[in-house]
Amino acid sequence: MYLIRKAIVALFVLLVAAPLHAEGDTESLRIALIPKKGIEELISEYQPLIAYLSDELGMPVEVVPTRSYESVIDAIVSGGVDIAWLGPASYLIAKQRDPHIEPFARLTLEEGYFTAAGNHYRSILLVRRASGISRISQLKGGRVALTDPASTSGSLIPNSEFAATAGTRLERFFAAQVYAGSHDNALDALLEGRVDAAFVASVRADQYLQSQRMERDTLRVLWRSEPIHYDPFVFSGGLSPTLKRRVSELMFANSPALAAFFDSQQATGLVAAGDADYERLRRYIAR
Repeated sequence: MYLIRKAIVALFVLLVAAPLHAEGDTESLRIALIPKKGIEELISEYQPLIAYLSDELGMPVEVVPTRSYESVIDAIVSGGVDIAWLGPASYLIAKQRDPHIEPFARLTLEEGYFTAAGNHYRSILLVRRASGISRISQLKGGRVALTDPASTSGSLIPNSEFAATAGTRLERFFAAQVYAGSHDNALDALLEGRVDAAFVASVRADQYLQSQRMERDTLRVLWRSEPIHYDPFVFSGGLSPTLKRRVSELMFANSPALAAFFDSQQATGLVAAGDADYERLRRYIAR
């Protein structure tokens, strides 16, 4: 009788645990992150979130290293990862390729030197104060650092909104454009004098400033874009509804275990994200 009761208890435990794994037979949760900074630094910052999800889901959770925005897009569209942290532009590109991917959350930002508190950030054009450049017209014929062709603030918005402000296409205004690969690399290039200006995300400039790699008066903002809804966390179209629901519940649970993660992102928490948040940018995405 004892063995029968033990077997029944074991079967009950298996049945309770099964739903998270049954749909799609998910054995681990894989996450990809756009490289706004060095991927090793990003992975380190995400460890509190990874550990929390792994403990609560009872399965391995890992960050899949990527080196470009395009590689993250490829990963979420192909199902190579289950969740991706994408910029607005890279999300819209991925959504064109797979309509089933689903944005579900975005960070709420603390107030920074370059960014207002809330759910929005901006693309900003920065120059070194020491250069003496104080007007956009002084940059004509200069060198500018962009981030990645699929970056919102580091490519899409400069090529659309700033180009409208300048009255000409970016490649005609600047003599040379350099894709630095990340916002940090673009800021490095600007501070080292390898370019005359850089387009970066205001929130990333705040994080760079907080890391004490520059002083507040080191750089000057020459231009700001319209506000942009912050970067979405996106589910793969192939992830099971059960697991989507459970991950959402955990990430919105306001657990103290996520405090270190939010601190590393200069964020206060999460809000829900939806496709409509990024509708304004769709007209800028080439089809």
